[in-house]
Amino acid sequence: MEKAGWQNEAADRNAGWAGEETQRSFRSSREVIMDIRFNLFPGGRDKALTMSYDDGRVADRRLVGIFNAHGIRGTFHLNSGKLDTPDYISAQEVKELYQGHEVAAHTCTHPFLGQLPERMQIQEVLEDRAALEQLVGYPVTGMSWPYGSCSDDVIRVARTCGIVYSRTVHSTQGFDIPADFMRWDPTTHHSGDLDRLWERFQDAHRNDMRLFYIWGHSYEFDLDHSWERIEAFCEKAGGHADVWYATNGEIRAYLDALHGLTVGARMDMIHNGSALDVWVSVNGRSVRIGAGESWRA
Repeated sequence: MEKAGWQNEAADRNAGWAGEETQRSFRSSREVIMDIRFNLFPGGRDKALTMSYDDGRVADRRLVGIFNAHGIRGTFHLNSGKLDTPDYISAQEVKELYQGHEVAAHTCTHPFLGQLPERMQIQEVLEDRAALEQLVGYPVTGMSWPYGSCSDDVIRVARTCGIVYSRTVHSTQGFDIPADFMRWDPTTHHSGDLDRLWERFQDAHRNDMRLFYIWGHSYEFDLDHSWERIEAFCEKAGGHADVWYATNGEIRAYLDALHGLTVGARMDMIHNGSALDVWVSVNGRSVRIGAGESWRA
């Protein structure tokens, strides 16, 4: 799969920084070897956990309560056309219920987008965005594909409608940063072996970022009688100082800022032109570069 532009740039940078042709900077008259890596989440962490739940069912109320109790954060993808119908939450409660989490699009009526003419695809995405934005009071730019189904043409339409990321249903069983945020594959559905994956996530000793991404539908906990299982996992996974608990949109925005950094020709300065603080690794040390600020060796 072809990598996104910023990931190609990051790969080129990392190849240069990690290889024999180590980049150099000059400080006073002494040569200093700099090893700069774009491999840290906020706070200098190298691990992040995010959740993603679809449809806006009434079981979201219980799930949000579990997340909040353990400091877990996630994104809830809603079908605005189904709000206020049986087994779905009401439009009136959306803003308060998902406070501290992210509301994202899932189309108005949950169709197979690829089976619709383009004008109807546009209507499904734009109307869902517009309706949800009126409820939450902020731009809705994330999405998950209904039925996990997407194609190059559908992705093009979604991008045109202002969507910057969208989740699939294809589990990777891994913790890599997605190569394409419009085909964002999660780590696992919540029915997977969460305990085993959590141990792998915690035990991995790597020099890059690790992202644990869990998805599902909250009503499945009722169907499977598995509420205790997700509660136990959230209790285990919450409250770790070395893990960033974030929404899908926050992860996408942070990585945009991180890979938008401007590095000087001699690798001795970095400018952060974004509105977010970012962290990089310099010679194995965590360095914070504030929004709109520059760092210099």
